[in-house]
Amino acid sequence: MTDSPVLVVTNLDDPTTDLVINELHGRGVPVVRFDSGDFPATLSVAATIDHQGIAGTLTTPTRTANLTRVRSLYYRRPSGFVFPHLDEQTARFAARQARYGLGGVLASLPGCRYVNHPHRIGDAEFKPAGLATAVAAGFRVPPSLITSDPDAARAFVKTHGPVIYKPLSTPLYLVDGVSSTVRVEEVSVDQIDERVAGTAHLFQQRIHKVADVRVTVIGDRVFCVRIDSGLLDWRTDYSRLTYTVVQPPKGIPEALHRYLGRCGLVFGAFDFAVDADGTWWFLECNPSGQWAWLEPETGLPLVAAMADLLEGQTA
Repeated sequence: MTDSPVLVVTNLDDPTTDLVINELHGRGVPVVRFDSGDFPATLSVAATIDHQGIAGTLTTPTRTANLTRVRSLYYRRPSGFVFPHLDEQTARFAARQARYGLGGVLASLPGCRYVNHPHRIGDAEFKPAGLATAVAAGFRVPPSLITSDPDAARAFVKTHGPVIYKPLSTPLYLVDGVSSTVRVEEVSVDQIDERVAGTAHLFQQRIHKVADVRVTVIGDRVFCVRIDSGLLDWRTDYSRLTYTVVQPPKGIPEALHRYLGRCGLVFGAFDFAVDADGTWWFLECNPSGQWAWLEPETGLPLVAAMADLLEGQTA
């Protein structure tokens, strides 16, 4: 049985996690990696709950973890539960039992440090809540509108233009069978029609930015990287990006930790737009955001910082 392991919950194809696991292995820290989507085919759990709390084991094809001795859980991007051998209704029932059974056990480990707790990740992925939390934390936030009302959208564009449209979430979206991203785009009044009434949309005043900043917060450590691209959305063309390590303006580190504290998170990938006056405008915080690609571009010790947090060397 693996003693005091780090549990890593993610899908099979996750190179960021591979880097962290290699770092932990180099330190002699035991790791149990699994995808919750492997349950129950190659992953099993046996948990008891009584007056002494929760106890039991979680078993993969190669490891068994004592649930009372898990030092930390790194929750990244696991796949969903699937039961292809069952009919649709039975599979739906089985998936919900798995979510609330296995998921409930993983969310209740005693003395475990979560990076991040799966329930807090779910809460933090709601963009309206993130924007409201950012205001409360002390960030500058562009005027924003969430609506399904075309008239409200037109009025917002007239008042706050130029305005961009942003998806509220990014589920799988296929175009001719190819996975595509709903892009951030500037929108004009004449582009808004009755189709807006079909669902909720996020409109936001466009910041006249000179650069972007990605801030990666890992425990108590803050890593700020300026991204120059000339693009409205830098994620659309990584070949045009240049990176510079920068120091945050006064008050930003404290606001970052206030934000994470309010959300119950210990890790966050923050995006800011920087205007010509040097003001950092909060755009979003991804509680499961990517970060490892920045290390070879900047030399920042991000992998080591994440391993420190999971090992228990930092708060």
